[in-house]
Formats: sequence, structure tokens, C-alpha cells
Amino acid sequence: MTKTDPYRPVDETARQMARNLIEEASYGALAVLRPDSSLPSVSRVALATDDDGLPITLISTLSDHTRALQANPDCALLVGEPGETGDPLTHPRLTLHATARFVARGTREHDALRTRYLSLRPKAKLYADFTDFGFVRFSVSDAVLNGGFGKAWRLAPTDIWPA
Repeated sequence: MTKTDPYRPVDETARQMARNLIEEASYGALAVLRPDSSLPSVSRVALATDDDGLPITLISTLSDHTRALQANPDCALLVGEPGETGDPLTHPRLTLHATARFVARGTREHDALRTRYLSLRPKAKLYADFTDFGFVRFSVSDAVLNGGFGKAWRLAPTDIWPA
């Protein structure tokens, strides 16, 4: 780490912190670009993970963020919530730079995601089968982990999900 490079070398602490933040996230902030203006927009979305620990969500085609992802699947997800006490900036958070991919209904992949998602988010059973809802997988290109003041790492997907 140099004076101009705030990022630490990736170590097992960073890898485990990133995995924990993803696994524990029941929701996150999804950043997209609005197709009508290319302005950024952020929405809160419910999150879960697939069997490999990769982030997934279940979203409605009626939402603005779905239309934005259909126009441009490049996005970012922010996970990690402040604790109940102390400065919110001292708590870990993870930004995942990703590409969204919609999963077609009636496929084996959709059925597997539905089973997994509902096992993790049982209340979603109320709306998971509505025709306007669908699953989205996030293919992560890189991540930035902020573990609190003075603790930052740039992570590759293989740092979080070893092959």
C-alpha cells in the first residue's frame, strides 16, 4: 500500500468479510442507469444467493430498475448495513460491479433458483409466482470492500468465489 493507493493486498480477512457480507445480505442497494436519461438511479432490492454463493434477486417487470437493467445490464450492488451503534462509516460494506442476467421462467435454472430463494426468503412465496416477477443473476466483474476507516480492498470474483 502506498500513500496514493488506499487498497490493501487481498488476504483471507478480506475474502471472508466479503463472503459474509454477501451471505448475510437480505437486501442491498442496486445502482442502474435510467434508459430515458442515463442518469444513475438506486433502488433497494431483496437479495439472496444461489447454491454457489453468487447474488440473485427476484424483481418485478413493473419496476424502473428492471426496465433499466433490460436496457443496460451493467449495474452495481451495495451490501452491508451499519450497526446499531457508532459511526455508520466504520461498518463494513461491499460494492459489487456486475452484469445482470434475467432467468427465463419454465427452465431448470429458474426452478432451482425459486427453490433456493424461497428457502432463504420464505415471505417471497406471496409474490414469487406472480407473472411480473422474475429472477436475476448478477455476474460480478470486480468488487470494492470497505471494512471501515483505513481498510479497503479491490477484489476479483475469484477472491470471493474460488474456482
